[in-house]
Amino acid sequence: MLKTRNCGDLRLQDVGLTVTLAGWLQRSRDHGGLVFLDLRDRSGVVQVTADPTVGEAFEVAEKVRGEYVLRIEGVVRARPEDTVNPDLATGEIEVLAQSIQILNPARTPPIPLDDDGYKTDETTRLKYRYLDLRRERLQRNIILRHKAVKFMRDYLDAQGFLEIETPILIKSTPEGARDYVVPSRVHPGKFFALPQSPQQLKQLLMVAGFEKYFQIARCMRDEDLRGDRQPEFTQLDLEMSFVERDDVLAVVEGMVSGLVPAVAPHKRFIAPFPRMSYGEAMSRYGSDKPDIRFGMEIADVTEPLRDSELRFISEAVAQGAAVKCLLAKGCGDYSRKDQDTLAALVKAAGAKDLATIAWTAEGIKGNIGKKFAASEVEAVAALTGASEGDLACIVVDRPATACKALGALRLEFRDRLDLAPPDLLAFAWVVDFPMFEWDEDEKKWSFMHHPFTSPRPEHMHLLESSPGEVMSDAYDLVCNGYELSSGSIRIHDRELQSRIFRALGYEEEETRRKFGHMLDAFEYGAPPHGGMAPGIDRLVMLLADEPNIREVIAFPKTASSVDVMFDAPSDLSPRHLRELHIRTSD
Repeated sequence: MLKTRNCGDLRLQDVGLTVTLAGWLQRSRDHGGLVFLDLRDRSGVVQVTADPTVGEAFEVAEKVRGEYVLRIEGVVRARPEDTVNPDLATGEIEVLAQSIQILNPARTPPIPLDDDGYKTDETTRLKYRYLDLRRERLQRNIILRHKAVKFMRDYLDAQGFLEIETPILIKSTPEGARDYVVPSRVHPGKFFALPQSPQQLKQLLMVAGFEKYFQIARCMRDEDLRGDRQPEFTQLDLEMSFVERDDVLAVVEGMVSGLVPAVAPHKRFIAPFPRMSYGEAMSRYGSDKPDIRFGMEIADVTEPLRDSELRFISEAVAQGAAVKCLLAKGCGDYSRKDQDTLAALVKAAGAKDLATIAWTAEGIKGNIGKKFAASEVEAVAALTGASEGDLACIVVDRPATACKALGALRLEFRDRLDLAPPDLLAFAWVVDFPMFEWDEDEKKWSFMHHPFTSPRPEHMHLLESSPGEVMSDAYDLVCNGYELSSGSIRIHDRELQSRIFRALGYEEEETRRKFGHMLDAFEYGAPPHGGMAPGIDRLVMLLADEPNIREVIAFPKTASSVDVMFDAPSDLSPRHLRELHIRTSD
C-alpha cells in the first residue's frame, strides 16, 4: 500500500507515530513561515504542516495546488490548544510533513468541490460527475447506500432468503411502462428488452421451488423522468412462496424497522406502520402515497351543501359530484392573488375550480365566502373545525377528482407552512387497491399494478361482469409522500391468469405469444406466492435527507434522460447499424 493510515482516522492516541498518507489536496494555506495542507481521502481530512526546516517537503508544499494527488510521510503531533478545530474529526492533531511526493498533478476543477458547488448547474455537475463525487456530502450518500444494501442482504440472509441473479436481456411484455429494447445481431429483426423488473422471473423461481428469493435488481423503464425517477433504477426484489399478504408485509416492515436505526439513527419513525385502504388514502389525503407526517385531512362537506343556493354546487351534487374541503389553519388572511395561485394548482390537478371561505376578524371572506348562507358556513366550520384566521378550500367535482386536487393542495400547504417534521419517516401500508383502472385513451380496462396481481378471492365473480369493482391483493409501502415499494400476492393458477388477460382485452393468440411461458409454468405445480420490491434509490434519498434520487446515485442521468458525462445516447456508425440490420430515418 502507498499509505499506512487513512487521513480521517488519526486521533490524539496516534501522537508520535510516523505515518504515510495518500490522498487529494483539498486546500493549502501559506502562512509565511509555515504551509498548511488539508489532505483528503475517503475517510476524511487531516491537516498537514510543512515546516521550512524540512527543506524538501516545504518546497513541494509551496507549489502544490488543489486536487493534486499526494503521498505524505510525517509524524503525528498534537495541535496547540488555541488551534484545535472542533468541527473536524481530526481537529486535535496534525501531521508534520517529512516528505511530500506528487503522485499526480491536477488541473483546476471546472466545478467547485465544496458546498458552494451545489449551486452549480446540475448538467455541469453531471458532466464532471467523477469530480462532483469527491464532495463529502455525495461520498457520505454513497457510503450510506452501501450500508443500507449490506443491511438488506444480511437481514434477508438471516431470514432464509437466497440471492439469485436473473437475466438482463429478456422478452418485451406489457408490464406498465415502455421497454428499452436491444436489437439482436444474430437474429435480424428480433429484439431483446431490458427488464422493467424481474417480475416474471422471480415468479418462475417460485415455480422452481426456491421459496425465498431476493436480488439487488437493476431495472430499466423508458418513461418521463422527475426528481424521484430515473430510466435505470435499483430495487430490492424479493418473492416468497406459501405466504399471505401479512407474511410479506411482516418481512419488509421488520427489515425497514431495523434498517433505519442501523444506518440513519438521526431519523425517527412510528412502529408498527399504520395501514389504510387505497380508498381511505384517497379520501383522507387525496393520494395513494400519502404524507402522514401532518394532519390537514380532506373533509367531505357534501351533505350540508347538497341543497345550497349556489347553483353550481347543488346542480353538480345532483349529478353525482362531491364537495370536498381542505382547511388551512391560520391562512385566512391570504390575498386574492394567493388564492388565485391555489386555484391554479387545483385546476392543474384536474379540478374545475377552487372556492374559498375565510374566517377573519372582519367577518366571512374568501372568493365566494359571502355567497354562502350563514348556516352553510357554520356547517362547514363544524365539520372541519374552522375558526377565526382559517381558510377553507373547497372543490366541487367527481369524488376522485376533488380528492386528488385537494391532495395536491395539501402538499402545497405542507411546504408553505413547514408542517412536516423533517426528521420523521412516516411509513404506512396502503392495501386493497382496485384491480383495474379505465384507460380513457385506449377505451379499455388496464391493470393498476401488473397483470400477475391476484384479485381478492371474494371478488373473483366480478372479473367479467364488473371489472371496475374488483379489488386486488396488492399493497404499497409509502413514506413522506413517496411510494417506496409495491407488491402483491401473485396469481399462480393458469385459468385465473387467462381470465385476467381476457379481462384486459388480450386475444388468446396474443396472450400465448407474450405470456405462454408463464401460463405453461403454472401447469406444473406453481405454489401460492407473493412479494414486493422496495426502491433502494428513493429509500436512501429519504434516509440521506436529499431532495432527489440523483444525489444518491453514483452516475445518474439528467432529467431529460441523458448521460452528459458519456454523451449518451449517441449515434452508431453506419457499419454498426448494418450489423444490427437497422436503418434510421432522417
